[in-house]
Amino acid sequence: MDKHNLTVVNEFILMGITDIPELQAPLFGFLLIVYMLSVVGNLGLIILTKIDSRLQTPMYFFLRHLAFTDLGYSTAVGPKMLANFVVDQHIISYNWCATQLTVFGIFITSEIFILSAMAYDRYVAICNPLLYMIIMSQRACQVLVAIPYLYSVFLTLLAVIKMFTSSFCGYNIKYFYCDTRPLIYLLCSYTEDIKLIILIFSAFNLISSLLIVLVSYILILVAVLKMNSAEGRYKAFSTCGSHLTVITVFYGTLFFMYVHPKSSRSLDVDKMASLFYTLIIPMLNPVIYSLRNKEVKNALCRTWKICANYLFKIHCRL
Repeated sequence: MDKHNLTVVNEFILMGITDIPELQAPLFGFLLIVYMLSVVGNLGLIILTKIDSRLQTPMYFFLRHLAFTDLGYSTAVGPKMLANFVVDQHIISYNWCATQLTVFGIFITSEIFILSAMAYDRYVAICNPLLYMIIMSQRACQVLVAIPYLYSVFLTLLAVIKMFTSSFCGYNIKYFYCDTRPLIYLLCSYTEDIKLIILIFSAFNLISSLLIVLVSYILILVAVLKMNSAEGRYKAFSTCGSHLTVITVFYGTLFFMYVHPKSSRSLDVDKMASLFYTLIIPMLNPVIYSLRNKEVKNALCRTWKICANYLFKIHCRL
C-alpha cells in the first residue's frame, strides 16, 4: 500500500462468534456458564492440590500448574468475549489486544509442555517406581515447569513484538479474540518473516511435545504388558486414564486447527474449534481429573466435610 493510505490503528473491532441476533442470548448464557465452571473447577483444583497433604506428589504438582494454565488462557479470552455480547461496539484497544495475545500465547504454549511433563511423570512412576521420588524430586519438578514458562514468555514476546511493531492497514478482526492468524492478515508490511517465525515455532512446539508424550506412553505400554498381575496392569492404566483423555482432546483440537486444510473448512468452523480449546477444554480438564481420579474425589470429600464441620460449629455458636 502507498504510505499516504496508511493510518495509525489505535483500536480493533472484534467481529465476535456470530452476527445472528437470535443466537446472541443463548450463546452468552451457555458460554457464561462454561467460563464460570472453568474458573471454579480450576481454582478448586489449584487450592485442593495445594492444601491437601495427601496430594503433595509430583503428579498433583503438575496438575496444579495445568489448572493454572487453563485458568490463565481462558481468562485472557473469556471476560472480553462475554462483555462483547452485551455491548454494541465490540472494540478492543491496540494495547489490550497485544496484552490479550501475549497472555494467551504464554499460557497455551506452557500448557503444551506441561502436558508433556505430565506424560514423563507417568512414565517414571510406572517404569521406575522405586526411583520415582528421587528422579521426580521437588527441584526436578520445578525445573520441568519453569522451562515451559520461560520458553513461552520468550517465544510469545518475540512474535507479539514483531507483529505489533509493524503497521496495520485494517482494524476488523474476524474472530472473537486477538489471535495471530487474523492479525497477520491486517498487516500492511511484509509478513513472510512473521509467518515463518510462527510456523517454525508452532511446528516445533506441537511435534516436540507430542513426541515426548508418544515415547512416554509407548514405554509405559511396553512396561505394562510385561506385568504378570492383571491388577497391576489395571492400576497402571488407571493412573494414566485422565491424562490420556486430556491430551487426546487437546491435541486433537490443535491438529484440527493447524493441520487440517483451511480450504476445506469455513471461518465459522474455525471459530467453533477455537472456542472449544479456549473455553470448553479448560472447563473439561478439572471435570476429567475429578471424575476419573479417586484421590481427587477423596480429597474433595475430606475438604467438604471439614468445611461442613466448620460451618456447623459456627452455627452452633450463634
